[in-house]
Amino acid sequence: MIDISGKILEKEKPQPRRPEWIRAKLPYGENYTKLLHLMRGKELHTVCEEARCPNLGECWGRGTATFMILGDVCTRSCGFCAVKTGRPTVLDTDEPRRVADAVASMKLKHVVITSVNRDELNDGGASIFAETIRQIRIRDPKCRIEVLIPDFKGDKLAMDIVVDAAPDILNHNLETVPRLYSVVRPQAKYERSLEVLNYFKEHGLVTKTGVMVGIGEKPEEIIEVMKDMRRSDVDILTVGQYLQPTKEHLPIDRYVTPDEFAMYRKNGLEMGFKYVESGPLVRSSYHADEQIVI
Repeated sequence: MIDISGKILEKEKPQPRRPEWIRAKLPYGENYTKLLHLMRGKELHTVCEEARCPNLGECWGRGTATFMILGDVCTRSCGFCAVKTGRPTVLDTDEPRRVADAVASMKLKHVVITSVNRDELNDGGASIFAETIRQIRIRDPKCRIEVLIPDFKGDKLAMDIVVDAAPDILNHNLETVPRLYSVVRPQAKYERSLEVLNYFKEHGLVTKTGVMVGIGEKPEEIIEVMKDMRRSDVDILTVGQYLQPTKEHLPIDRYVTPDEFAMYRKNGLEMGFKYVESGPLVRSSYHADEQIVI
């Protein structure tokens, strides 16, 4: 384990005590059970499970989920993420149809589609994103579609494939401040992610991004990142607390207070974001169906 300055950390190093405002609901209820059976039956993955999202109980209980396409093995090894890393299996070209079937079965008004990174593919998986969008539109033209995409290594041809499929919202997360990229997102580049957001905005899409806090950044660094986002005319911002998924992942630096989250929301709206979701348990797709800026 390494910390944000590159120093070796002892695994038994004590972490900050979890405060009372970090409380997640345990998964339960009829909707949760129904959705669990649906995902298993169609051999689908959700980022809710793979990334150990603290909101799984709440979101599944109300019948919403974020589908994770392109398998469940990522070619990158981000220091914060619980998704498995390694060599992915053969590309599943039937996955878009099964996702669309699940969306139709759930009668969703808003769906979020994300993925692992598939850097070994020529288009980074962009064609599967596009086909998933098309399949959903065939079954329900009124369903709003949000995609949370990787950076496709900045390949404009891959990004054009997604542009042509015309999702309603294009989300690509910056995740953290530039200073921490080498350990938080070692195979990504801050400027490249900004360029991805800018590219999709220039092509007329509603854009969205998010950051996590409590992983070693300073509040003033988050404010500077928010300014960079606005220079790319990003519409929607999410800010949430980093929670260490396992002892093998980066440690929590601090638990951010509700007042600080409120400050980020206030500053974000004053900067011109059309919608800001900022809170301890906020994740990229948390309350995504309420973030209507179209």
